[in-house]
Amino acid sequence: MSKKKLTRREMLRASGIAIAGGGLSGLLSCVSHDQQSLKSVDKGTKPFRISLNTSTIRGYKLPVEQQIDLCAKAGFDGIELWVSDVEAYVKAGGTPESLNRQIKEHGLILENMITFSTWISDDSVRQAEGVQKMRQDMELTARLGGAYIAAPAQGISHIERERLQEYSERYRSILEEGDHTGVTPIIELWGGGVLNQLSDIAAISIGTAHPKASMLLDFYHLYRGGNSFNSLWQINGKSLPIFHINDYPDSISRETLKDADRIFPGDGICPFDKVLPLLHETGFCGGLSIELFNQTYWDTMSVQTLLKKSMEKITNVIKSSMSV
Repeated sequence: MSKKKLTRREMLRASGIAIAGGGLSGLLSCVSHDQQSLKSVDKGTKPFRISLNTSTIRGYKLPVEQQIDLCAKAGFDGIELWVSDVEAYVKAGGTPESLNRQIKEHGLILENMITFSTWISDDSVRQAEGVQKMRQDMELTARLGGAYIAAPAQGISHIERERLQEYSERYRSILEEGDHTGVTPIIELWGGGVLNQLSDIAAISIGTAHPKASMLLDFYHLYRGGNSFNSLWQINGKSLPIFHINDYPDSISRETLKDADRIFPGDGICPFDKVLPLLHETGFCGGLSIELFNQTYWDTMSVQTLLKKSMEKITNVIKSSMSV
C-alpha cells in the first residue's frame, strides 16, 4: 500500500514545528511579548504586522514623540525606536513612562529598541562596559513597555569560528542580564559587518543554550553577506519576533552595497515572492519592520510621503507574495 506524499507544511507539522496562519490559534503560537496580545494581525487575514524602524525617517531629525505620532498616523502596527532618541527626550525633561503611554494610546507595539555596545568585545574592559550599557538600555526599554532590544556585534574586528562557543557565552551574558529586566537582546546580523553569516549567528544563538536566544535578520543584510535565503528553512520562524524589510538594487554589486543603498520593498531584486512564503511556512508571524537610510528619499520627500510610500510598498509586497 503506497504512502501519501507529505507536503513541506505537513512535514513541518509532523516534526513539531507550529505553522503560522491558522487564525487566532496560529497567532498565539508565535513568539510574543506582552503588547502583541493587544494588537493581532487583522484576526489572521494579514500574515505579518507592518512596523517602522525610525531609522527610515532619521534624516528628518525629529524628536521621538513626533516619530511615534507620525508612525501611528501612517497606519503602522508597531515601531522600533533608537535608544539615543529616547535618551535625548529624557535629557530634555521627558520620561520613558510618558512615551510608554503615548505608544499605548496610539495602539502601537514597541517591537524593538536599537542600541549599540561592545558586549562581544575581546577586550575584557570594553566587554564589561558593553554589558553594562546593554543592561542600562534594557532597563530603559522595560520602562518604555518594550520586550526586545537589538544586539549587533560591535567591538571585534573579525569572527574566529573556532571561538564560536566563546561568543555564545558572551551573548548568554547579556541574555541573563535580560532575564533580570524582562527584555530580550536579539543578536543582529549585519551583511557588511563582522557577523554577516547566518550560519555563524545561528551557531552563536544555539550555543547559548538559553531559551530566549533569538536573531534579528534583514533581507538586505542577508543578501549583502552572501547568504542564501534557502538557509532560512533551518530557522524556527516562531523564535523571530521581528524581521527588517527593505530591498536592494541590481545596479550595484552585492559586495559594494552600503546601508544607504537600501530602497523600498518591491523596487529592487529581493525575491519576496519566494522568501515571504518561506518565512511564513517556518512559523514567522511577527513584525516586518522597514529599515532604510536613504538620503535621496529624505532630500526629495516629506516625512509623511516617505511613511505613506513605505506602508504602501510593504502592503503591496505582502499581497503579491502571500495572496492575501
